[in-house]
Amino acid sequence: MPTDIPADSVGLVSPQVAHFAEPLVLACGRTLADYQLIYETYGELNAARSNAVLICHALSGHHHAAGYHSVDDRKPGWWDSCIGPGKAIDTNRFFVVSLNNLGGCNGSTGPSSLNPLSGKPYGADFPVVTVEDWVNSQARLADVLGVEQWAAVVGGSLGGMQALQWSISYPERIRHCVAIASAPKLSAQNIAFNEVARQAILSDPEFHGGHFQEQNVIPKRGLMLARMVGHITYLSDDAMGTKFGRGLKSEKLNYDFNSVEFQVESYLRYQGEEFSGRFDANTYLLMTKALDYFDPAAAHDDDLAATLAGAQADFCVMSFTTDWRFSPERSQEIVNALMAARKNVCYLEIDAPQGHDAFLIPIPRYLQAFRGYMNRIAV
Repeated sequence: MPTDIPADSVGLVSPQVAHFAEPLVLACGRTLADYQLIYETYGELNAARSNAVLICHALSGHHHAAGYHSVDDRKPGWWDSCIGPGKAIDTNRFFVVSLNNLGGCNGSTGPSSLNPLSGKPYGADFPVVTVEDWVNSQARLADVLGVEQWAAVVGGSLGGMQALQWSISYPERIRHCVAIASAPKLSAQNIAFNEVARQAILSDPEFHGGHFQEQNVIPKRGLMLARMVGHITYLSDDAMGTKFGRGLKSEKLNYDFNSVEFQVESYLRYQGEEFSGRFDANTYLLMTKALDYFDPAAAHDDDLAATLAGAQADFCVMSFTTDWRFSPERSQEIVNALMAARKNVCYLEIDAPQGHDAFLIPIPRYLQAFRGYMNRIAV
């Protein structure tokens, strides 16, 4: 517990809520008549309103990206290593906004929210949302905050997809796009992993067609399995080998199927158990579908360069050598398309053993490069 909050922390922060009564038409054809977004801000908006940075979260992320909610917090926000005074996203310079996307389960309107038409939780009745829908809702949040143009939109993984979509959907409202460990669309293998995770949830007897809240249960086992599958893909083989190897949790082999014998088994079960207690199963389904559906070049005959032709931002793209879920080759596709479209782009491939999760880890070369780019942004 942080008895003394670090000097380079944004300190104690409180979530804020923005309510929207203007209907939002979604890509699926349905409309959200009324909704809310929960968000946090760090730093101060300058007089010119030119120093705002939007943080877009990945699959299981949320609005609490930096600082502490109380002095009793065991750990800070999920990207605290990158956001704060003197850090890569320097809150002495930038006004930073981090939100929980529509369909989330951390305060923004989502499947666990009450459906005004029924008075019951939306559950499976919550509409499928896309990256483009999120960006449209984020633009409305920017309007509420008085931000006409973001100095930068920044995100890793699924967050990087949102940053890229911002440069396409609202080219005049973003000066810099920072996409880390991301991709222009998912590979078939990635879609396959997401489908296995979804089937684990959908086949859980406690799922009840997505209306488990009305039954006062949760599809715990299905969500645990989904997270275990996902977590394997976030780590590299080397990282798992170094951390666990074939180390045994028990003193001897038990020759059964129920015992936790290997350390890696114990780790995955712990991750699944912890995740199932804080995340909504319907939200997991929605987030993985948003990943699967992201393919902005599809509207331009699969020509990513043509898709990015209207972008006005400068771009920074970063990848990690051992990330096999969003491999460097996928980031290079983005870079090559930007170069073909004659856009300003810098690219860094960071040698890191941690796999996809590396974008969340304070790797010195990564932080140095990240800080160097952000320091170039005029505010």
